[in-house]
Amino acid sequence: MTEQQNRLCPSFNLYLQQSIQDHWDLDALTDYGAQTFRYKDVARIIEKVHIILEASGVEKGDKVAICGRNSARWGIAFLATLTYGAVAVPILHEFHPEQIHDLVNHSEAKLLFVGDQVWPKIDADKMPGLEGVFSNSTDEYKILVARTDKVRYARENLNRLFGERYPMNFRAKDIAYHVDMPEELAVLNYTSGTTSNSKGVMLPYRSLWSNVEFAHQVYDSHVNPGDNIVSILPTAHMYGMAFEFLYEMTRGAHVTFLGKTPSPTVMLKAFSDLKPKVVIAVPLLIEKIVRKAIFPKIKAPAIRLALMTPLLRDRIKMQIRRKMQNAFGDNFFEIIVGGAAMNQDIEIFLKGIGFNYTIGYGATECAPIICYAPWDQFRQGSCGKAAPRMEVRINSSDPQHIPGEILARGMNVMLGYYKNDEATAATLDKDGWYHTGDLGIIDSEGNVFIKGRSKNMLLGANGQNIYPEEIEDKLSSLPYVSECVVIQKGDKLYGLVYSDPDEVRKGGLSADALNRQMDANLQELNTIIPAYARLTALKMVPEEFEKTPKKSIKRYKYMNYEV
Repeated sequence: MTEQQNRLCPSFNLYLQQSIQDHWDLDALTDYGAQTFRYKDVARIIEKVHIILEASGVEKGDKVAICGRNSARWGIAFLATLTYGAVAVPILHEFHPEQIHDLVNHSEAKLLFVGDQVWPKIDADKMPGLEGVFSNSTDEYKILVARTDKVRYARENLNRLFGERYPMNFRAKDIAYHVDMPEELAVLNYTSGTTSNSKGVMLPYRSLWSNVEFAHQVYDSHVNPGDNIVSILPTAHMYGMAFEFLYEMTRGAHVTFLGKTPSPTVMLKAFSDLKPKVVIAVPLLIEKIVRKAIFPKIKAPAIRLALMTPLLRDRIKMQIRRKMQNAFGDNFFEIIVGGAAMNQDIEIFLKGIGFNYTIGYGATECAPIICYAPWDQFRQGSCGKAAPRMEVRINSSDPQHIPGEILARGMNVMLGYYKNDEATAATLDKDGWYHTGDLGIIDSEGNVFIKGRSKNMLLGANGQNIYPEEIEDKLSSLPYVSECVVIQKGDKLYGLVYSDPDEVRKGGLSADALNRQMDANLQELNTIIPAYARLTALKMVPEEFEKTPKKSIKRYKYMNYEV
């Protein structure tokens, strides 16, 4: 980061402190269907966690791990860690227990705040470096493991210590958070990528501030203090953390955590109840709603005929748009989609009805935003333009026409990978460019179009570059293809397909009929893709593909699948 950028970057913690003081009596965090904490409650509990950290011997810069489902207590533990000056290590609760053990150990965390759903699955003896474990699912962070007298003393005397520190009523003016510096390490976030094992991304305070400031620039004219936001994505992942939690806490908004698996049924009820002002989503959520709730209706003969009639077409489209808006609470100004590419058929449909959505682009290594455009300026098929304080370029001889690796540079970019100089050197070059590993092109107006992952790119028999994501996009639009992955065996390409049993049952298909449908799908697919990219066969898989928490398929696990 340049010296000028360093001077322009204020303290993220002071940003948060000011918001809590300004919105003292407003609702801040709610566990859906359960307890609500006002900003003053959040401030009081943050102070109590500070006392726990201090009395436990945690020093500035020490690591504190937090693992559990999204919850108000998770969020408060995270904010308390940052505002104390320690380094937060959010760990996805969906990681395998052995992964959780490895990440706690790798991060050298001194303390662990853990959810009740995770705690029974892990073994404290496999995390010998921890000095204490606290439950982040209870009112006062009860002790689960205390390996030092300091940790036990901290929790057992918490209320007395708090009373001594604040003998009068705890007030907004009593808050005094750690004043961070731009390059100071704030978060150690372990990736959940689709191509490899987790790496510890070192995110400085400037990257948090820059992402939150970006959200203020694009959302503040629409989101006001007190407005509702529904937290769907894992807060341990930077996409959900930045735009469903950190921004809202610095804006005075009210965040409701679902706290359960975000199935379409659960989410749609929450949207209806809470009517959020902005919706942050992954493509899978949008695609499921469109395919299950909208497409079956518009494929009815009467509707298809009406859509072919000019006088009725606009009216039908308006009605469909209203149904989509109602599904998300009918109070949002924009749905921002990220985390993976969206199916082209779905995107064409949404654009055709004038739905107010946009697709952004980011990475954990940029905390996370790289590209964005507001929905009314968004160009179909793109992922927006370089976000404020970020530069984007394509490493190609002809960036407008020949795909090359997408490079990003700016205030959002990480410091590097924790304890992994080799991976850092391979990803951050000497000029500060972050090499994303994604392939894309950029048009004359700066819109970026992603073509695929460089690690996923396949080489055809005659040296052609084949982007499996483009084939998968077309394959997933064919009947009874719920999920798919394209793999290469020698010089042949195969499609792995999962079919939703409920959809097959509704369609009345036997196993033989489903196989015949897949044969027909293969023939149709091979007529609409280049000859060098045609598939040899489709192979049915019995279960959904394993995914990351942001619902991207872990494709590396299927590269050697038996066909």
